[in-house]
Amino acid sequence: MTKHIDATLEAGKEFYQKFNDKGKIVMLNLLKFKATADYTNLEEIKPSNEISGEKAYQLYMDSTLPELEKAGSRIIYFGMSQNFLIGPDNEKWDAVVLVEHESVLKFIEFAQNPDYLKNAGHRTAALEDSRLLPSNEKN
Repeated sequence: MTKHIDATLEAGKEFYQKFNDKGKIVMLNLLKFKATADYTNLEEIKPSNEISGEKAYQLYMDSTLPELEKAGSRIIYFGMSQNFLIGPDNEKWDAVVLVEHESVLKFIEFAQNPDYLKNAGHRTAALEDSRLLPSNEKN
């Protein structure tokens, strides 16, 4: 099974084209944590002790929340999960996060913010796999 941690350039272009100038967007995040966070090539933010992927993701969230708020975004929901009620038995996700952004441009501004980026490596260290599904309200 292919792992997905970061968006591709093509997916980013398609996201911009489909959602720009359409108002608020909500991002559905499905997260699978590594048993042990992997800080390879992330020495500048690496904790002094070995930590779990879940703990590394909490470090990511702690540093990301203020930057989200500055961008006018908010977390609608963050919860733990496991098996689908309807869905494949072989797909299991540890957490679900819904994040609302004011617009595509506000999301891009947030994602390129240097204060956000300096701690975004905690996310990379934390995740085994992820999905990010943008949506907007149907008119």
